[in-house]
Amino acid sequence: MYLAIVVALAALSSTGAAHGDLVANPDTGCPSRNVPLEGRKSPLDSLTFTIASKPVKVCYGRPSARGRTMLGGSIPFGKLWRTGANEPTIFYAPVPLRVAGLSVPPGVYSLYTVPGPKEWEVIVNRSTAQWGEESRYTGEVKAQELGRAKVKSEVLKKPVETFTIKAEPAGAAAASLLLDWEKTRVRIPVQAGK
Repeated sequence: MYLAIVVALAALSSTGAAHGDLVANPDTGCPSRNVPLEGRKSPLDSLTFTIASKPVKVCYGRPSARGRTMLGGSIPFGKLWRTGANEPTIFYAPVPLRVAGLSVPPGVYSLYTVPGPKEWEVIVNRSTAQWGEESRYTGEVKAQELGRAKVKSEVLKKPVETFTIKAEPAGAAAASLLLDWEKTRVRIPVQAGK
């Protein structure tokens, strides 16, 4: 089913349809691939927010710190991260978007990051079929990147035990994706594209 969604959205993207020509919202259920949902240490979660009157869905794994230092520890600064656990974080764009300033046509994408102490690199990639483990980010996967952009990180007053992505509205055609974990917040701007 997951591959059917990817193929259908890819076909819509490649047909050259005008931005307003998407007639139906595809089924954007979170795929669990071949990993059972029950018994995961890091549960699969999702959020949906609206951009230009269309639902944008994000699916991601939610690891917990469990007494460990994660950002700058188990997840080293300056190294690629799947932005969650298990599968890479995936988002469904039913309309053209700008994600951290990157132009993103309608489709399904993975979201990777390179954390840093004051700045994170955001990576939008067309490849969604690979397992999220960073060693699986091969040259072939990297070749499918739409682009990379940098965003600042912020310090949270209260620590967040379990990695959380939430959306903060910023008008009818924009939002910020907030990545919160431990004492770090990263704000990724998402806007309607052209």
